[in-house]
Amino acid sequence: MSLKFIIDTQLPPLLIEFFQWKGYNSIHTTFFQDGHLLKDKQIREIAINEDRIIVTKDEDFIDYYLLKRSPPKILLIETGNISNRDLFIILNKYFSEIIKSFENNNDLVIVQQNNLIIY
Repeated sequence: MSLKFIIDTQLPPLLIEFFQWKGYNSIHTTFFQDGHLLKDKQIREIAINEDRIIVTKDEDFIDYYLLKRSPPKILLIETGNISNRDLFIILNKYFSEIIKSFENNNDLVIVQQNNLIIY
């Protein structure tokens, strides 16, 4: 089964095109009614119900994951405030490793500007 992603509000909707260009189904929270107001719990529920990986900058998702050790899977972007262009360059650099990590049943991948951390 191909991986699917849900992109959190604080990340650019353009990420949908990036993931689709790479061949992966993706949605952005702002595409839901009142999507920019979705609570973390609602995003987790969507991710679980639709078997999606949450792509986020929000460390609250990590706190929940560490407490519960349960779905959904998370791709945390820890690059600080950078341009969309730089974000795409960094994601592209690590993309095959990110995908392989999730396909190998890792639950948490953290992308930093010069590093990839896999749990």
